[in-house]
Amino acid sequence: MDLIITFSIILFGVFLFVRDYFSIDTTSILIMAMFIVAGVLSPEEGFSGFNNPATITLGCIFVVSGGVFHSGILDGLSTKIVKIAKTNYVIALIVFCCISGFFSAFINDTAVVALLLPIALKVCRETNIKPSKLLMPISFAALFGGTCTLIGTSTNILISSYAKKYNVEELGMFEFSGAAFCLLLIGFAYIFFIAPLLLPKNSDENDDFTKKAKTYITELFVEDDCKDVNSVLRSSQLVTNYQVNILSILRNGVLKHNFSLDTKILKGDILKIILPPETLSQLLDIDGYTVKGNNRMKDAEEKFKSFNLYEVIIPFGSSLSGVSLKEINFRRQYNSSVIGIRQRGKNNFEKLTNIKLKEGDMLLILGQEEEISNLESNNLIVRLSEYEKKKTNYKKAIPALLIGIGVILVASLNITSILISAMVGALLMVLLGILKPIEAYKAVEWKVIFMMAGVLSMGTALEKVGGATLIANYIKSTLGQYDAQITLSLIYLVTFIFTNLISSKATAALMAPIVIMLSNSMNISERPFLIAVMFACSLTFMTPMSYPTNTMVYAPGNYKFSDFLKVGTPLNIIIWISASFIIPYFFPFNPN
Repeated sequence: MDLIITFSIILFGVFLFVRDYFSIDTTSILIMAMFIVAGVLSPEEGFSGFNNPATITLGCIFVVSGGVFHSGILDGLSTKIVKIAKTNYVIALIVFCCISGFFSAFINDTAVVALLLPIALKVCRETNIKPSKLLMPISFAALFGGTCTLIGTSTNILISSYAKKYNVEELGMFEFSGAAFCLLLIGFAYIFFIAPLLLPKNSDENDDFTKKAKTYITELFVEDDCKDVNSVLRSSQLVTNYQVNILSILRNGVLKHNFSLDTKILKGDILKIILPPETLSQLLDIDGYTVKGNNRMKDAEEKFKSFNLYEVIIPFGSSLSGVSLKEINFRRQYNSSVIGIRQRGKNNFEKLTNIKLKEGDMLLILGQEEEISNLESNNLIVRLSEYEKKKTNYKKAIPALLIGIGVILVASLNITSILISAMVGALLMVLLGILKPIEAYKAVEWKVIFMMAGVLSMGTALEKVGGATLIANYIKSTLGQYDAQITLSLIYLVTFIFTNLISSKATAALMAPIVIMLSNSMNISERPFLIAVMFACSLTFMTPMSYPTNTMVYAPGNYKFSDFLKVGTPLNIIIWISASFIIPYFFPFNPN
């Protein structure tokens, strides 16, 4: 009975992952809770994912990479990157892909792409390069780089943890770097020579998006005889008849940005509003309002200049994802107004407060520099516009870099485990003042931590009820007539298809115990199968939702879903076939 319940819960979880009803971490925790409530797992077994070595190691790695990232040492490269990349498209493609691939091997790949995005867009604005020709390759390069080391992605750490759990030797820091580097060379050859022919030449609709938003913005002066005087905004004719969105109010020389729809309109107020252009002509005929252009608005212009328009995206792990602006009272909480949302290729300028925000959404925010910086420091947004090089604080940057190198060396030389190495590195980041405790807390992508803890329960449940062994025996009986290399190739194929449908972590948690049981039943080494699952979970290019970095470049690159299918599918097939030969070469099925 427990076996049927387990498979039912897993199938239901896969359905939720595919349909995207909830965020990935919420779905993962829901699956864990269902296993506990159904009695398949005890509370201790269900929550064991939170104290799993993989989860703890990943949290510490986030702190270490956060210390290196926030020290500004990578920002010091930005000026040189822009200068070199502006030469021509080919040079820009090579420079950005190499930098993305290299740093993603040691630092959280989403952080690397977040750093490179505004730099790449700056290059695109100053040249005739289209963002659509550059951003997708940057994301793909980050995926290849992440497979080169144990700390490159959370999936690598998860697979290594499963190996130890099943009494298989843990993966070394650079153990699979040879195989990964071969795939990286093949992938980069595709990105440099074939992808440019397939990548779309989309117009830079980010600029069009911003320009269109600006045409929607104007100011209104409230005359003494205005019918809306002493009425609350909610019941004013501006809101009820013309669906105008009031962004800010200038009253008695004081600019009010933090207000509600219950705020009263007073005579002499100057309202900054956003509305469709066709509505503007109707407002010209309303008695009691004077539209921007009148002499009395000149002083107001100076006041309103303190608020600028910023292009931002919602990164993976942002707490803004999954909620609407109305639910979090965005305007009041952050003293800023969202005037446009670009979601899955569609521009939205009306009824924004009820739109559920998603990772990868591009927002146009009218706000002050201080508030935007606050949003950015809390990892809620990544700024795309007005990129400026940050000053490198070498007193923090050099120790941070040394700590990062130390964590890698200690683990790679087997002086201690990656868990201990990462934990000591994280503590040093805080003790040496490179990160404040609150900054260390913010550096951890808690969404990934909760997702890891949740999906680990699937592997635990499969193992406990014998599901992993059952599936492994079925695969062996079905594929028994084929040799180990073909079986490995089919395992890789199934894994990367599932990864494009559900999350990489969930796929890894399901496949890792299955392939370990399969290799045991076939009496061959577990290594090649574990490496195959690891690569297949990370090297996913077919959809914008298959990996966080793909999601991040979706809106800024003005891509369509079909663009990822057209460019990513051939690459996935090439890597699948290549991996089928490369993995057994580096990891024989029957090592001596």
